[in-house]
Amino acid sequence: MLSRRHLIAFSAASVLAPNVMSRVARAGAWPDRAVHLVVPIAAGGPTDTNARLVAEQLSKIWGQQVVVDNKSGAGTNIGNAFVAHSDPDGYTLLYGTSSMSANGALYRALDYNPEADFVPISLVAKFPFFMFVPNSSPAKTVKDFIDNANAHPGKLIMGSPGTGSGPHLAEEMFLDMAKIKMTHAPYRGAAPAFVDLIPGRIDCYFGSGELLTFSRSGQVRVLASTGAKRSPAAPEVPTITESGVPGYVVDSWQAVFAPAKTPPDVVRVVNSGVVKALNEPALVDKLAHTAYAAESSSPDELGKFLKADTAKWKAVITSTGLKID
Repeated sequence: MLSRRHLIAFSAASVLAPNVMSRVARAGAWPDRAVHLVVPIAAGGPTDTNARLVAEQLSKIWGQQVVVDNKSGAGTNIGNAFVAHSDPDGYTLLYGTSSMSANGALYRALDYNPEADFVPISLVAKFPFFMFVPNSSPAKTVKDFIDNANAHPGKLIMGSPGTGSGPHLAEEMFLDMAKIKMTHAPYRGAAPAFVDLIPGRIDCYFGSGELLTFSRSGQVRVLASTGAKRSPAAPEVPTITESGVPGYVVDSWQAVFAPAKTPPDVVRVVNSGVVKALNEPALVDKLAHTAYAAESSSPDELGKFLKADTAKWKAVITSTGLKID
């Protein structure tokens, strides 16, 4: 015979047990199948390369394959929206880029909310862009470049891998702060833009650190980096702030996100895996080789960082009047 007190306790436990067991099982069993890491950039570029390095480490840590899915287009919006509308079970994650900070202000309409539709997981890396010019350019310094642009307002051509891309926004911020005018030439990716930079068909290009191989081989000239301080990957290259545009700083970033409403237990497991992956010396070294500084974070830290970065780019986009339909 059970006493009334025992029956009440047993009934309460019966109500609570499914929730407790579900939470425990979810935390203990996840992942029990392949995890998809969506990259909103085309395959072959630095973002895709870095995502695959991270996915390789996470596959080892979790004992399940982490599959990289490239869903590129519309300034990362296709891939971002795909993850935003995916099941919030942790099996579809986003390898997000700094476009997450800008797209809300940049595009007149989005079918997702960059802040409300995602759960921040962890930063992966921060990195500067580098300002490249062709060898035929008269500019040997950023000041030379500004003087030349002022002498030919609107005639120099600024290439980018696409309207609204990270390099394009960094370039627009540079034009705004340096108070110069240039013509923007958007390309379908970094490769075709750089192909036109080498022979001087465009006059400058802001690109990431893997392109330093072209300046080191003498095919182009690098004038400066966009970071707050000189990059350890190229300590000989001054920052744009050092070079005559005080206060100019653009540090781009990559990070992991999950769809909103992903269970907190799963978020913790994913965050733990990303942090552990970024403590792997081989991964850190591979990222550093092309000026990517590995940097993990807590979900809360990433959320605060995204909020601040969004405010920064909203101000830049408002100042420049840049909008995309």
